Amino acid sequence: MNIHEYQAKQVLKGFGVAVPRGIVATTPEEAEAAATELGTPVTVVKAQIHAGGRGKAGGVKVVKSPAEAKAAAAGILGKKLVTHQTGPEGKEVLKVYVEEGCEIDRELYLGMVIDRASGFVTIMASTEGGMEIEEVAAKTPEKILKASIDPVAGLMPFHLRNLAFGLGLTGDTQKSAMKFMSGLYKAFLATDASLAEINPLMVTKAGEVVALDAKMNFDNNALYRHKDLLELRDTTEEDPRELAASEFDLNYISLDGTIGCMVNGAGLAMATMDIIKLHGAEPANFLDVGGGANAEQVTNAFRLILSDPKVEAVLVNIFGGIMRCDTIAEGVIAAAKAVEINVPLVVRLQGTNVELGRKMLADSGLPIITAETMTEAAERVVAAAKG
Repeated sequence: MNIHEYQAKQVLKGFGVAVPRGIVATTPEEAEAAATELGTPVTVVKAQIHAGGRGKAGGVKVVKSPAEAKAAAAGILGKKLVTHQTGPEGKEVLKVYVEEGCEIDRELYLGMVIDRASGFVTIMASTEGGMEIEEVAAKTPEKILKASIDPVAGLMPFHLRNLAFGLGLTGDTQKSAMKFMSGLYKAFLATDASLAEINPLMVTKAGEVVALDAKMNFDNNALYRHKDLLELRDTTEEDPRELAASEFDLNYISLDGTIGCMVNGAGLAMATMDIIKLHGAEPANFLDVGGGANAEQVTNAFRLILSDPKVEAVLVNIFGGIMRCDTIAEGVIAAAKAVEINVPLVVRLQGTNVELGRKMLADSGLPIITAETMTEAAERVVAAAKG
């Protein structure tokens, strides 16, 4: 689960992480009132969407009066912000964050992620604040400092000193940075975060280390422990199809291709997407109906797939282990009758009761293209999509 910048800063502040004062606003008038309340000579009006690159897209404005804050908010709210992370469709801005201006001396980078190889929390720091860490890794990887934290020993003072020293920080600024990193690590663990990124991490003229921006993602599997974090979920920022899928207990991720996929099992779903690509097309989605899907879930799965206007053909690839092939065939037939399927449909069944399932499809009278192997299924669905 992702949250907005202003929400991330509220979470981090509770763990002693230094953040600038700010007020969220949903109207230009609220933005004007927020700037007045902050009372600083300079304020910053920031679009709040779940995407990076807001500044380059015109979603961050530096203003010098409440009236300018109102005008800046009016120019941002309700507009579609297109960044390298939103895709060409962009995202509508429904909130802005009005934040006090700061005297910036240096901009750094600080991030924490779970290293999948080691299973450790890894802290990354760089002097290249304000840049995408992927770009830094590609062009100047030597500028990224890393520290892997053993979960038994935890974050140690030498980790903090090494990182602060590597960033060129000394004296009171080094102490401020160490306190900041310690607080961020505590927040990361306590909230079951999967990502905490401060970019840029600001060093002020006074030598304080402060989060100029903040991004946090959380492990969905641990959210049952964090009712307070669940309240921060903004469903307007989520893909409507993915949101609907969660309500139907379906695992769905929207992609950019033209071949809709319905599969049971995550591994088989990944293999299905791979073989579609091998045969010259791109999958439109990842969709795992699970091992116990019924006719209603299959129908809902079809609705999700077909709600994507890019879909030119659908491939149903089922291995009948826990779920029998005749059950899935029944669900496919019922769904095909309930949902107007106006694109070619290819179905490949293997496993328990496969012959019965295939017979049910053949006797249904529906224009279903069947296949026995994954290669055959991929070839047929790609050919059908091309007409």
